[in-house]
Amino acid sequence: MLSTTIWFIIGLIALIGGAELLVRSSSSLAVRFGISKLIVGLTVVSFGTSAPELGVSLQAGFAGKADILLGNIVGSNISNTLLILGIAALILPLKVNVKLIRIDVPVMIGVTILLYFFALSGVIYFWESLILVILLVVYLIFLIRENKHADVEAEIEKLPTSTPVLIITGIVGLLLLVFGARWLVDSAVIFAEMAGISELVIGLTVVSIGTSLPEIVTAVVAALKGERDIAVGNVVGSNILNILVVLGITGLIIPASIPVQPSLVRFDLIILLAASFACLPIFFTRHRIDRFEGFVFLVMYIAYVLYLFLYSTDHDLLGAYSNTMIFFVLPLVAVTILSIFWREWKRRRRFYLAAKHRNEEGAGNE
Repeated sequence: MLSTTIWFIIGLIALIGGAELLVRSSSSLAVRFGISKLIVGLTVVSFGTSAPELGVSLQAGFAGKADILLGNIVGSNISNTLLILGIAALILPLKVNVKLIRIDVPVMIGVTILLYFFALSGVIYFWESLILVILLVVYLIFLIRENKHADVEAEIEKLPTSTPVLIITGIVGLLLLVFGARWLVDSAVIFAEMAGISELVIGLTVVSIGTSLPEIVTAVVAALKGERDIAVGNVVGSNILNILVVLGITGLIIPASIPVQPSLVRFDLIILLAASFACLPIFFTRHRIDRFEGFVFLVMYIAYVLYLFLYSTDHDLLGAYSNTMIFFVLPLVAVTILSIFWREWKRRRRFYLAAKHRNEEGAGNE
């Protein structure tokens, strides 16, 4: 158990460190060869936080561990939305950019719905992964066109200016990413066997939280620094890329189609859809996530993880817990979110009518 835990931690550190080195060196090399910082920021740097998920998913896919592959993607998106935004909002209420509500959140919901429909057949096929990659290209082209006049620069850390050194740094990062993913996946499988818990649950919890550490750190640091809009944008962007990049590229590269557990379709993807849809009314309210709303997200995540472990161990409390969640907790959360949205809609409606009335009076006086 101790050695497995040590290898899991080593793999996690290597995974995150390798992703960081690879992204930094790739960014610097791209700029050196004449690629604009804007393009680098929207591609290489944006993929940085999804690199751990991609490394783990590729390793799991080649090892035939489809449950860890999909569990990692779905679990990462659930933890991004509920856990990370919940913790960050409890530290400091988070701002939500209007553009995020109008464009990126609907895109996140759309690709999540698409993933759910792909999973209904019980298999993610090659052509479905190809569709995800095509959508990725379309999304990136859209981002570049939207931001071509914006003053955006990728935040590229200073690395040694020698091109050979940058290439070596990138190779080291890639090797750390590959071996870190292998150690992490192998350790996770051993954990599942020792604890009698399914690989899917391990992927949805331990592995997904581990690979989401870059997003967790980014969101918490951004909240502490007062850069509250960065935390939300990072989570939404990561959720989109986890589906389009991680699942799309993995499905194209591994030799076989990706089988989907029925429980993932019946429960976990439903939770992901609910969490994604919940973002719209919560983000809409004064374009921020208050501490109470962050608390609701965090409680939902804790309840979700507790259900997974009760289900995986076939605990005696599972039936009572499920009924409580289905007939009391989830309806209460839904009513709370809808009431928040309704109050905000009425507030904006009153503001709009008052402004319209003032304009009409002004026009009448003239």
